[in-house]
Amino acid sequence: MRWIRRLSPAVVSFLALSATQALARVGGGENFDSGNSSSDSDVAIDGFIVDILWWLIVKEPQVGIPLTITIFIAVVVWNKLNDGDVSTRKAIDRAEAKQRTQVSPAALDGWVNALKARDPKFDPGYFLERTRREFLELQEAWFRRDLEPVRRYLSDATFQRLTTQLRLMNLVGVRDAVADPEVFDLQIIRLEQNEAFDTVHVRISARIHDDEAPATASDSEARVLARRKWPERFTEVWTFVRKPGAQTKPDSDVSQGKCPSCGAPFAGGAANTCEFCGAIVNSGTYDWVLAEITQGSQYQSRSKEPKGFAQQRKSDPGLTTQVLEDRASLLFWKWVEAQSMGDAARLAKVASPSFIDKLKAGLDQLGEQGKQKYFIECAAGAVDTQQFSQTDGRNVAAVEIRWSARIAVGAKNGRPPSVPSQPQRHVLLLERRSGAQTGASGMSTSRCPSCAAPLSDNGQPTCEFCGTVLSAGEADWVLRDFGSWEWWRTQGETSVVSRAGSIAQDVPGREERERLIYLMVTMAKADGEVDKKERCLLQMASGRWGIPWENVELALNAAGDALASNPVAKGSAEAESFLRDVVQLMLADGKVDAKEKKLLKMLAAHLGLLGRLSEFLK
Repeated sequence: MRWIRRLSPAVVSFLALSATQALARVGGGENFDSGNSSSDSDVAIDGFIVDILWWLIVKEPQVGIPLTITIFIAVVVWNKLNDGDVSTRKAIDRAEAKQRTQVSPAALDGWVNALKARDPKFDPGYFLERTRREFLELQEAWFRRDLEPVRRYLSDATFQRLTTQLRLMNLVGVRDAVADPEVFDLQIIRLEQNEAFDTVHVRISARIHDDEAPATASDSEARVLARRKWPERFTEVWTFVRKPGAQTKPDSDVSQGKCPSCGAPFAGGAANTCEFCGAIVNSGTYDWVLAEITQGSQYQSRSKEPKGFAQQRKSDPGLTTQVLEDRASLLFWKWVEAQSMGDAARLAKVASPSFIDKLKAGLDQLGEQGKQKYFIECAAGAVDTQQFSQTDGRNVAAVEIRWSARIAVGAKNGRPPSVPSQPQRHVLLLERRSGAQTGASGMSTSRCPSCAAPLSDNGQPTCEFCGTVLSAGEADWVLRDFGSWEWWRTQGETSVVSRAGSIAQDVPGREERERLIYLMVTMAKADGEVDKKERCLLQMASGRWGIPWENVELALNAAGDALASNPVAKGSAEAESFLRDVVQLMLADGKVDAKEKKLLKMLAAHLGLLGRLSEFLK
């Protein structure tokens, strides 16, 4: 029995880890909830049960050991029985990725010729081989939890995203275990050109052994664990950006360990600045920089110009959506990090004082209660500039971000409550002084606009090198506000059609339907207990909208404030916007039947709009 005694702690560790899905691959992009994912609650073992099992193993081994082994076998059998569901979902995602990223040979030839017109030495074969090398190097850096060796390839926002996600994983005690990445196809699938940037989108088809390990696992232990998994195939789209005047230099580019400006040896470093010529190597001014990683099933080309963009360009010719969205992505991931770490000062250099004060008040309140907010499997799906406006001497940019996460509030340094992954849709409002000009740092968007020094996390609103006050938005965009999609639509005149063309569709996409039903769950729970009738109505909606009921039920059963979504204020303009979206979804078949009307009455009552429901049904 000694070998069983030694095995039992490992079994319990396995059961505990089975409660969390792996944040697979670089950046966990596949965790963006496209509606095809299912909750980890199906196989989750509650921490209380794990504690009981452990107690039994130690105190009553004759009971605890057989029981633990039985549960272990049951989990393995359950996973085998449900492999078909998982493989089907992944196959659907791969098929959708292929459909979204198909290109014709004629289009590819046209893009290559267009690049050669600006850069005669551009070679698609060399460019794709370089992409392959950088892909493999980034997988290794992610696995080792040290991104400094590949920082020179990444825009500041991409680096911030990956760094934040590694910290989030560490907070919940896990690390990504990957092994033997293999790239079997690369293809340029789109080219965008303007006076500011050349933007190349590359489809990468790859496979990798992937699992999750305890944060304390060594690299060798994590490799062994990963190789026990069957290799997973996936498709990603990597977006590279470069200034039009830059030229291909195969023997002296950043991928060869050279400064792309002067050709001197470049070993990297936090400043990403060449010590010989002072060039910022990840700015996109001299060489390609990785600005975005998108899952193939979420990729979509963008063609529409944001509202007000042309007017803004008149006063700031250097303004580009690429740089603005990189800055917005940087601010978003800093916002996630600030909440996860319970430290609003992490935004001190990139957000307005009023925004930081509001965030700090919320974090302080949680801290006084001994709680913190957890962002698990946090992943971004898309970042799109929606519109520009000007008021009171300030320029304002509204940037939409679609993301997903398991967001929970729980005991500080404790085990996060079990909640489903929820699609999220928010808008960041960025502001700066009217007349401010876009700087020369390009895609290096985490720098002082005055002296170009990299920004630190010292919690001060000023640049420690030149003393410039950064939080005032005098020269660069800062975060003024952050709210839900419904909230933004109440902020005066807005454009409800995105550049991607996916927002104002007659029938919302699956992730949008899932987002709406979780908002309904939050509203139903806001007034206290959810009764049987309300559960039945929500179950009806989940079935009709194609959302797994087990995920919705997990959200309904989450204790206390475990589900961290904020309810919509009753009778507010935001509540009206939310109700209109749900009515529009109910009208997908041209009518609202009796069951749907009951659901709408329930929702309208929670929103404080029951007396006005007839207005929304017209």
